[in-house]
Amino acid sequence: MNILQKVIDYIEEHIKEELDPRELANLAGYSPFHFYRLFHLHTGYPIMEYVLRRKLQYALFELVNGKKIIDIALDYGFHTHAGFTKAFKRCFGCPPSLYKLHCPASPPIRPNLVQLQHKEVGGMILQPKMISREAFWVAGKMFEVHMENISYTRDAPAFWEDGGFNDGSVETTLYKTLNPKKHGEYCINFNNDEIGNCFTFLFAVEYDQNQDLPPQMVKREIPAATYAVFKTPLVEVSQFPSSIKGTWRYIIEDWLPHSGYEVDESSYDFEYYDENCHHWEHEKIYMEIHLPVKKKRRVKISPSRNF
Repeated sequence: MNILQKVIDYIEEHIKEELDPRELANLAGYSPFHFYRLFHLHTGYPIMEYVLRRKLQYALFELVNGKKIIDIALDYGFHTHAGFTKAFKRCFGCPPSLYKLHCPASPPIRPNLVQLQHKEVGGMILQPKMISREAFWVAGKMFEVHMENISYTRDAPAFWEDGGFNDGSVETTLYKTLNPKKHGEYCINFNNDEIGNCFTFLFAVEYDQNQDLPPQMVKREIPAATYAVFKTPLVEVSQFPSSIKGTWRYIIEDWLPHSGYEVDESSYDFEYYDENCHHWEHEKIYMEIHLPVKKKRRVKISPSRNF
C-alpha cells in the first residue's frame, strides 16, 4: 500500500505532465504487468484511466475558478479543445461546460490508500457532483432499528446486512403499490438525536400526491436543498454494504472538513439506489449518497484589543 501510495503521490505532483505507465511501474519497483494488476485491484481503476480522471478533476477545478477551457486542455496534455471535451464526456457523461455548474469549489482531495482500505471503501471516490433540487415527496415503509453510535445514514447499510432488503420483497411491494414514474429507492434517516439509539429509517420511492396512499405506508416531503452527490466505487455485491459505510466515513471524516461546505440540517441526507445496484444485471454495482450542504460562513475575527 505504501508503494502504491508513493505512485499516487507522484501522479498528483506531476499531474500536468505526460505520465508513462511503464515509468510508474518502475517507480513502484514492479514489472508493468504486476503493477497494473495491483493498481487496478486497490484503486478500482486501470492505471491510465486513473491518471486521466485525476487530470480531468484538477482541470475541472480550474474551469470552475474561471480559466479558459483551451488553456486548461493544453496545460493537462490535451492537444485540442475537442479532445479535452471528448475525454471529459467519456468520463463524466456530460461536457465540461455543463459539469462545472455542478462542481464543488474546493480542489480534489489527494487519495490516501491506507485510509480508504481501513474504511473498506473498495476503491477511489471521485469529487461529488453538486446539484440543486426542489422539494419533492416520497412514500414508503418506515422501520425502527436500535443500534449504537448513529451518525447520519451511514449506519443504514447494517440493515441491509441483516437481510432486511436482500430478498427484494419491500422494493417489490413499493413499486407494485405506488407505481412511481421513475425507478429508484430512497433510504432516508429521520433519526432524532433525542431518541438516543433508536434509528427511524424510511425506505421509499417518489410519490405523486394525487395518488391514494395505502394505510400501511407513510409519505414525507423532502425540502429543497443543494446536494453533494457521491458515487460509491464499483464493487461486487459481497462488498456493497461495507463500501457504502466506508464511503459515508470518507465523506464525513475526509471530504467534508476540507470542502468549504457544511451539512445543511434543514433537509435530509439520503441514499439512492437505482438499476446500477442490481447485482443480477451487473457484475459490479454502485449507489449514490446525497448529502445536503451549504457553503461555510466565513467568520470575521475582530482585532484584539489591549485593556
